[in-house]
Order: sequence, then C-alpha cells, then structure tokens
Amino acid sequence: MVTRSIAISLPCTGDEEWQATREPLLTGWLTQGPQVAAFEQAFAVRHAVAHALATTSCTTGLHLILAAMGIGPGDEVIVPAFTWVATANVVVYCGATPIFADVDRRTYNLDVGDVVQRLTPRTKAVVAVHLFGLCADIDRLRAALPAHVPIIEDAACAAGASYNGKPAGSLGLAAAFSFHPRKSITTGEGGMVTTNDAVLAATANMLRNHGASISEEQRHNGPRPYLLPEFNLLGYNYRMTDLQGAVGLVQLAKLDRFIAERAARAAYYSRSLADIEWLQPPVTPSQGQHAWQAYVLYVDPAMAPAPRNEIMERLQTAGVATRPGTHAVHMLGYYAGRFGLRPGDFPAARDCNDQTMAIPLHNRMTEADYAHVVESLHRIG
Repeated sequence: MVTRSIAISLPCTGDEEWQATREPLLTGWLTQGPQVAAFEQAFAVRHAVAHALATTSCTTGLHLILAAMGIGPGDEVIVPAFTWVATANVVVYCGATPIFADVDRRTYNLDVGDVVQRLTPRTKAVVAVHLFGLCADIDRLRAALPAHVPIIEDAACAAGASYNGKPAGSLGLAAAFSFHPRKSITTGEGGMVTTNDAVLAATANMLRNHGASISEEQRHNGPRPYLLPEFNLLGYNYRMTDLQGAVGLVQLAKLDRFIAERAARAAYYSRSLADIEWLQPPVTPSQGQHAWQAYVLYVDPAMAPAPRNEIMERLQTAGVATRPGTHAVHMLGYYAGRFGLRPGDFPAARDCNDQTMAIPLHNRMTEADYAHVVESLHRIG
C-alpha cells in the first residue's frame, strides 16, 4: 500500500500571492497595467538587464524575440535537439527553419562542436537553452560563432541562474523566461523577455500588444485616452494580466530563497545517491548558480537493473512521481515527418530522450519526502 505520494513538482504559493491579487481586482485594472510594469522593473533589476517585457508564456516570449529580429522564410535558427518542443516551434511560427544540433550528455545543453557543424550562410541566430536551470556554456558558444550570429537564451527554467557572475537573461541578445507552475517561481502561465537592446525591446513591446504604437496603460493615462493608437506592425496579443503581475512580484521576492532551498536539496540527492552506480547525477557548475528547476538523472542502460521506464513505474508504485527530463524534438512525429529526421541523427539527444529521469524537487517537499525518494531509488537495485 502506498502511504506517501510525492508530486514531481508543486508551485509554492500561499496567502501573500492571494492577497496580492486584491488590488487589481478592486481597482478593476485586470489586463496589463501597473502591476505588470512593477514586475517587469523588478525582474530587470534582478537579472541585470535594461529591459524586461512580460508575456503570456515563454513560448510567446521567444516568438516575440525572433519576430522583433525580423526572422522569417529562408532563415535558419539553430536549436538543441533535446529541449521542450516550443524552442523549435517558435522558429516554425516565423516561417524560418529550425536546424537541430546535438547536446552534451552530461550537461544536457548544446554541444558547441556540433553547433559549429550546423552553421550556414542562412543562420540568423542560435537558441541556447539553459536546460533544467543550468546555464549553457555561453562563452565557448560565443567564441565559436561568427560575430553576426546572435545568441538567444531560452531561459524557461533559469530564473535566478547565473553564469560566470552574470545572470541568465543578460548573456545573449535577448532571453525568454517561463513562469509555468513547474518553474521555481510562477504566475500560473506567463513569461518574460529580457534584453539590453533598446530597439529590439521597443519592437517587441509593440508586437506583444497587437502592434500598437503605445500600450493601453499609456493611452489610458495620456491626455487623449479616447483616441486609438497607430498600428504600423502586424502584432499579437501576448500581454500578461495585472493579476499575474501582482503574483509575480510576490514570487520574485522569494526567488533567491527558493533557489537556495532547491540547491541544498539537490546537494542532498547527489550525496545520497552517489553509491548507485547506474545513476548519473546532474552537473553542478563550478562558477555560477544552477537554478535547479528540476533534478534530472541519467540512467545508464548498461548498468541499470531495469529499463528506465520500468524504473519509473516502480517509483510510481512507491509513491514517487517521475518524468523523462524532456524530449528529443527531432524524434517527435511532426518534426521527424516534416524534416525527414531519424533518431540516430542526434545520438546524444536520442539517449537523453530515452534515459533521463527527473525526480521530485520543489519547495513544498519535506525532509521525509526527500528521504523517501532516496530510499525508493536504493530499493530498486
């Protein structure tokens, strides 16, 4: 009989977040407004950037970045083969072609050597994913790229992470973050674009609001609120609500505490599971801060007592939820079919697809929960 059920992830929210929604509810300003503006400003300060723009999701944030860059048909954008499907989807949304590159089996991030092999005269950008909260090797990647090819950070998992003393979100031309409930801080759904490029920020700001020349808040508070703005760009409705912005402000104030707690628990996992030879722990950076959005193990198929999926089934029976780390996008039906890709085209991504396993790591777990996860893994073999 299962006496404990430990979720793979749970958002850490409570009365403060509940109370924060009172002001927008009472004032009636529910769409993007002053709460979103305050959240954007605080997020920009925390991540050491000049501009932060809240969006409906990380996916729409990435789409805004590429659209603001003018990426379109005939262009190529290099993305990791092992990532959430949205990283590639946004390239297709723009009418451009996603070019997959393999990943490093240890870090799960882009294999810089393979990226270099994928460069062509049509390459307009490289999307570096900070997978599970570990920043990609940006310095090595930048050194390997032509000067005209910018780095875009998919920082969906990386709020609060850092690389060589610089925060995630400030490492490339622009970045997009996620506030999905599986992330360390959440607004339910939601995202954030960060950049130090004023032109890109201004364009993205218009694009997220249907292409309007000024925001609704600017128009409402201006001298002639009864006049509609100019629409000189084909835009989208990617605006965050003020309810979400209010929650985001509260969550952001807790970010560093949340990461410190997760880092301590990740260290406990790594110590406690070190004697299981068939499990490879995630990399902890020597310089920089891992955001620990997830704790993802690699199951060595040559040494494991059972296939990865069977191990996950046994853990589920023991009351421990698990998930694959993420998927190899080139193995998904749409991309395999449209671009004629095979699993073996990106062998490291294929292996990570088949052998990674995320175990519970979140700020609502107790010491007893963590101990139960460790004990359950030791019982497998």
